[in-house]
Amino acid sequence: MKERLQKLIAQSGLCSRRKAEKLITEGRVEVKGRRVTTLGTKASSSDRITVDGKPIVPEEKVHYVFYKPEGCVSTTRDEKGRKTVVDYLPKEKRLFPVGRLDYDASGVLLMTNDGDLTASLTHPRYDIEKEYEVTLEGFVRKTTSKAIARGVELDGRRTKPAKIRHVVYDKKKARTRLHLVITEGKYHHIKELFASFDHPVIKLKRVRFGIVTLDNLAKGEYRLLKIHELKKLRLLVAKAESKARR
Repeated sequence: MKERLQKLIAQSGLCSRRKAEKLITEGRVEVKGRRVTTLGTKASSSDRITVDGKPIVPEEKVHYVFYKPEGCVSTTRDEKGRKTVVDYLPKEKRLFPVGRLDYDASGVLLMTNDGDLTASLTHPRYDIEKEYEVTLEGFVRKTTSKAIARGVELDGRRTKPAKIRHVVYDKKKARTRLHLVITEGKYHHIKELFASFDHPVIKLKRVRFGIVTLDNLAKGEYRLLKIHELKKLRLLVAKAESKARR
C-alpha cells in the first residue's frame, strides 16, 4: 500500500510531517534513487527512501499511559520554560501526548509516537470517551446535570451530550465532587462548561481515556500500554470509523 512520502518520513521518527514536506521541496529526498520534489508523491514502505543520502528506517511504535501531575504542560516543549510531559518519559523515542490536559489538571494521558492512532483517538467525530473526576464550588443541581447531559450552548456552539455520575456533596465546604464523561476535547472545555452554571472548577483529574485507566500508577509515573488495552483502543477506533461512515 502506497502512502504520501512525507507521512512515511514522519513515521520513521526523523522529523514532523511538516518538516518532511520542506525536505521534499528542497530536493533532499530520493525514492529508489530518484530525487522527488513534488508534494503528494506516494511511495511504499518497502521502497528505498533516503534523506540527504541516508535511508530512513520505520520507527517502532510505542504506547504509554502516563499519570500526568499538576504543574506540567501537555506539549513537547514550552516557550515559558515550564516542565513538560515528555520530561517524565523515556528519551530514546520521539514521544508526544494524545490530546492534552490543562496545566493544573492531572490524570490519564496517553503518550506515543504513533501518529495514526493519535489522529484517530483525537478526531472529534469519533466520540472517544474521556472520564473526569471534578471538584466544584457550590452544589450542582439535578437541573444542571440534566442540561449538561442534553448539551448546552457554549461559545456559540452546542456541546455534545455528556454523562454525570457519582455525585457527592461536601456540605462543610459547599462543594460538589462528581464524574463527568465527555466525548469532546475543546481547550478548557470542562472549566468553561461548569463556569457557565457558576460552578468554578477547583480540581480536575482524568480517570479514564477510552478504556485506559491509571491502573495504580502514582503521579508522574508511566507504564507501557498492555497489549489487550491497545487492541481495545484500536477496536474503539474501528467501531467509531464504521459508525461515522453510515
